Amino acid sequence: MEVSQMLATHSLLVKAFLGFLVGGLIASFVVKTPAGFKKMSFIYTMIFQAIITMIAFAGVVAIFSGDLGWSLTTIIMLVVWAVLMFIEIKKHKLVKLANLENEDTFKLLKGAFVKVALLQIAIVTVMVVLMILKAKGVISL
Repeated sequence: MEVSQMLATHSLLVKAFLGFLVGGLIASFVVKTPAGFKKMSFIYTMIFQAIITMIAFAGVVAIFSGDLGWSLTTIIMLVVWAVLMFIEIKKHKLVKLANLENEDTFKLLKGAFVKVALLQIAIVTVMVVLMILKAKGVISL
């Protein structure tokens, strides 16, 4: 597979991931019961980790097969991946261990889920915009 194909795959996965994040945000509003929320959160986290790992794998393959090297943007992407993964794992642990039968806890965690989803969407969007600006030559990193 050529480097351009790997980068296109990486880009497509990032866009799919952004769509998934928005879908997860919407799903958090749809779920009304604590048990449903816990199940939705578990499924969401597993899919989140699968997609973000595919993104990282495609990027790493493109870096090494295309001999692209570790530029500043590549390092930023690696840091963004680690931050997103850390946030998601912490969120999942919190939901998993919490007593969601307590109405206040359920509301608190549901609100936190929404805030974390918005933060993740913002982080990915900023990274996408950064890479678009780099590709158009507006910025150089």
